[in-house]
Amino acid sequence: MISFIVPAYNEESVLEATLRGLHAAARAAGEPYEVIVVDDASSDRTSIVAASLGARVVRVAYRQIAATRNAGARQARGSIFMFVDADTLIDEAVVRAAALALRGGAAGGSAVFRYDGPIPLYARWMMAPSIWLLRVARLGVGCFFFCSRHAFETAGGFDEALYGAEDLALSRTLKRFGRFVVLHQAVVTSGRKLRAHSGRDALRLLGEMALHPRRSMRTRSGPLAIWYDGRREDPDTPSRGSE
Repeated sequence: MISFIVPAYNEESVLEATLRGLHAAARAAGEPYEVIVVDDASSDRTSIVAASLGARVVRVAYRQIAATRNAGARQARGSIFMFVDADTLIDEAVVRAAALALRGGAAGGSAVFRYDGPIPLYARWMMAPSIWLLRVARLGVGCFFFCSRHAFETAGGFDEALYGAEDLALSRTLKRFGRFVVLHQAVVTSGRKLRAHSGRDALRLLGEMALHPRRSMRTRSGPLAIWYDGRREDPDTPSRGSE
């Protein structure tokens, strides 16, 4: 069985499309599955939306993505884990390809991605090099990350000392236990953070990561506030359901 694990913090506006997409993809692929939404201290209707769409809701108050994903994994019953961000859409082709890779011996993997609407010029410039790097280095992105239960538990899950780049860290660890693949099939993830923050914010984050990689990833403040500061409004507000 596939366990879809969806971390969520104040995601009522985007969660419905994500969950409907998961149900449709798994059913079309003919896979038995469950959906777990890990509500990390939301103050909106995230849990209500999740429950109304057939998800099992796990409530935590970590405000840390690694710990939130791990909490979902501890409640999961499947032999395959697929971590899907609450603002990310996946389809049947992605589910089939990920399951096939794991059943073919891979320890884990991820997928290429595209954004759900217009993104700033600096982000467009970074897209192609970023995807090239993921493929060459065989690294995963958190918006869609999959692995076998056995590999996940052997690796110790996501590193809860990290508030960012925990997906890259787990990618490297999983390679010790088998192949790590980056699917050609793409997922669609939200570009709202890019639209809501300036190029200066992004450069600050990248600079801190380059100069102080360990220190900058171990606190939610500083450069990682771009992910943890709660700025959820999307200046563009594209229609995700049309993707």
